[in-house]
Amino acid sequence: MSTSTARAKRTPPPSGLIIVDKPAGWTSHDVVAKLRGIAGTRKVGHAGTLDPMATGVLVVGVEKATRLLGHLALTEKGYDATIRLGESTNTDDAEGETVATASAAGVDEADLRKGVAALTGPIMQTPPQVSAIKVNGERAYKRARAGEEVALVARPVTVSEFEITAIRRHGDLVDVDASVSCSSGTYIRALARDLGAALGVGGHLTALRRTRVGPYALPAARTLERLAAECVILPMADAVAAAFPRRDVTAEEAASIAHGGRLPALGLGQGPIGVFAPDGTLVALAEERGGISRSLAVFVP
Repeated sequence: MSTSTARAKRTPPPSGLIIVDKPAGWTSHDVVAKLRGIAGTRKVGHAGTLDPMATGVLVVGVEKATRLLGHLALTEKGYDATIRLGESTNTDDAEGETVATASAAGVDEADLRKGVAALTGPIMQTPPQVSAIKVNGERAYKRARAGEEVALVARPVTVSEFEITAIRRHGDLVDVDASVSCSSGTYIRALARDLGAALGVGGHLTALRRTRVGPYALPAARTLERLAAECVILPMADAVAAAFPRRDVTAEEAASIAHGGRLPALGLGQGPIGVFAPDGTLVALAEERGGISRSLAVFVP
């Protein structure tokens, strides 16, 4: 048998999610490329990019589960972060060049907590200059690295938790450890920048570890080394049941929604909602609008 024939007959892996503990120095794309080799398929993608400096939870979809990723990327995320006050960088994190310094020795804990409180809840946040936001069709980071000042528009995000866990002083610098829970699209680098600006001393992010993406948290995450030894894939049905409201339907209803039919809404929220057949098979993701439940993505043949 030729090599090409052997490849053609290779059984694809099961569809599902791989919860990765991303190492520092790797891009999210690097992780996807590595997992394509480990899982034995090109159909691999990730939900919610992590910067190379960051570590922690990266949700990766395999085969049909890649169609879940856009929905999972919109869920709330959790982080452990370290913010350095007294230095500003051009990327708002430790990977950039220092552009300003000021002594943070006079920043007391009360002012610090007041600054954190002002950045908690629904806020308007301007993304970092070096970010993947598109401006006139081009990524902001490409323009910024070419020396261009990019005018980025502030947008609404929600920081549901911003809790200081430790404060360490090093001469003119202050390192603040914090736990953050936030909506999709929130930049922790921007929180560090804005906290430093509010305190008048500048600030940037020196460490970031993502602890959670929706229901998927660090205890379930595996390093690339562990995944190379045993590629654990969370089945799609389990992944959807953990992340979204569940609706169990009859065989007739399952057949209908699989073919584009609509069902009466049950008040489960706008969605996504996991729709399951009587045997537990994941049929579709659906949304409820105007009293009707309709499919967003269908997963059965």
